[in-house]
Amino acid sequence: MEPVTLFAKKYHVDLSDVDFKKKLKLSTLFSYFQDAASDAASNLGAGIDVLEDSGIAWILMRIRVDILRLPKWDEEIVIETWPLEPKRLEFERDYLVKDNDGNTIIRAVSAWVIMDRVERKLMRSDSIALKYPTIIEERAIHCKLGKLKKNGQLEKSYERVIGYSDVDFNGHLNNSKYIDFMMDCFPIEDHMKSSPKRLEVNFVNEVLPGETIILHKDTSMIEEKRLYIEGINENTEKPVFKAVVEIE
Repeated sequence: MEPVTLFAKKYHVDLSDVDFKKKLKLSTLFSYFQDAASDAASNLGAGIDVLEDSGIAWILMRIRVDILRLPKWDEEIVIETWPLEPKRLEFERDYLVKDNDGNTIIRAVSAWVIMDRVERKLMRSDSIALKYPTIIEERAIHCKLGKLKKNGQLEKSYERVIGYSDVDFNGHLNNSKYIDFMMDCFPIEDHMKSSPKRLEVNFVNEVLPGETIILHKDTSMIEEKRLYIEGINENTEKPVFKAVVEIE
């Protein structure tokens, strides 16, 4: 396949991809994003297999997702994704999710880095020879992905030990699993009454099998329909992710 900057992939929303409302789970959406990014990188000659041979891995660091509506069960969607010009350490990648009529229903912007798989340290973007056929300057969302922080007091929600089903081929907690953990901070009754409108996540530190995450939430801005969630590694007492969810 000829290398392309704007990469598109079709998805069918299966029953295993949706929640009790038959709408696409956010964790599944993140899996779609990861899948599309992987295929797009492969198309450009920097896929998982190529990087793995060099002892390098792609790592998602930050992402923001704006949701107009979530796809429903049995719906066909297309995810379009494109990279921006690399920075010293980061590779930015944007996404549009479109329905069968070509309407944009979800927008997302993300920042990725590359990591030495042995040393578990970040590497400069020019460590890999990555060239784009063209440079796309258009953004899915015009925003800056910054550092997230709580507004009020954190309250403990629950603890989660990382097991087999949580870990990906990089040997750590997969980014889509973080999303499930976040959503589980709230009872099913809350999910029945509201839906996510916007989600922004900072992935701060990796989590390995056998480690325990303590999930906390800050609901001090619930009147503004804004929630903050943070996961802390029980052993290191350091944050592993920070997230802000806006609901409607």
